Amino acid sequence: MTKLLQMQKQMRKTRADLAGETVTATAADGAITIVVSGDQRVQKIHIASEMLQNGDSEMFADLLTATINDAMEKSQTLAANRLQELTGGLGLPGQ
Repeated sequence: MTKLLQMQKQMRKTRADLAGETVTATAADGAITIVVSGDQRVQKIHIASEMLQNGDSEMFADLLTATINDAMEKSQTLAANRLQELTGGLGLPGQ
């Protein structure tokens, strides 16, 4: 029981730590940059002005969507890896 309480405490700390970690995804040679925290919150979106002047809103929307999805996947992988470090030796289902 004590081990379970310790693990819960470590999981809370890990989740809090993830909020402070970020991953970055870019597209169009860096013209679009998305930064997402380890707890899947978008922290920053940078769009170079030339992307907005292009006038091709459909292409821009596609690039933006793909970049956000990439950033979210990276964030989810980061979180899964951190949590796996805690639960790796427990023999939980799915491991």
